[in-house]
Amino acid sequence: MSRFNADNLIVAESIIRRYPVAKSALIPLLHLAQEQDGYVADDAMAHIAELVGVTPAEVVGTCTFYEMFKRHPVGTYVVNICTNISCLVLGGEELLHHAEKSLGVRAGGTTDDGLFTLEDVECIAACTEAPCLQVNYRYRYRLTTDDFDELIDGLRTGRITDVPHHGVLARIRQQIADDRLAGVVAPELATEAPVWLAASDAGGAGS
Repeated sequence: MSRFNADNLIVAESIIRRYPVAKSALIPLLHLAQEQDGYVADDAMAHIAELVGVTPAEVVGTCTFYEMFKRHPVGTYVVNICTNISCLVLGGEELLHHAEKSLGVRAGGTTDDGLFTLEDVECIAACTEAPCLQVNYRYRYRLTTDDFDELIDGLRTGRITDVPHHGVLARIRQQIADDRLAGVVAPELATEAPVWLAASDAGGAGS
């Protein structure tokens, strides 16, 4: 249970400055909280509410709407195995059962060493590559049970390095200097049409 640490508070404040309405930063801030702790802690949601000027209930409502936000500790690696139609037909159920046996946990569980959380999920939009799975939302396609074992071994030993710990969206954080922000103005303070609208109108006038 933790609020943003000092470094992430600086990042959070820089994210909020990108938006004309502070609460528009809710989803990026939830991602930041999950990157910090591996899941979204209650205290982190309370901190986010303070930062953007909404109630904690509004933050919880946003957090619980999206499957990728976890409200409890999970493994270093969250393994999502698809068992929807295409994957089901091409071996997704067998892959899930093998994963349960190999990892020693049922779907929804976390291994004793805290490394892996296994989940049975609905379609992950890679039907042509079935059976497929995600590890921390990084795709792996057309897997056999042997491929799964090799993947898990590679993660355990550190041989596979392209999958960061759960919660990390990107290895390089976008940085935008304050003087490079794109005219962030609250809607009620806007006195001119958006640039994109003006450009569209100009294009239409000449056609």
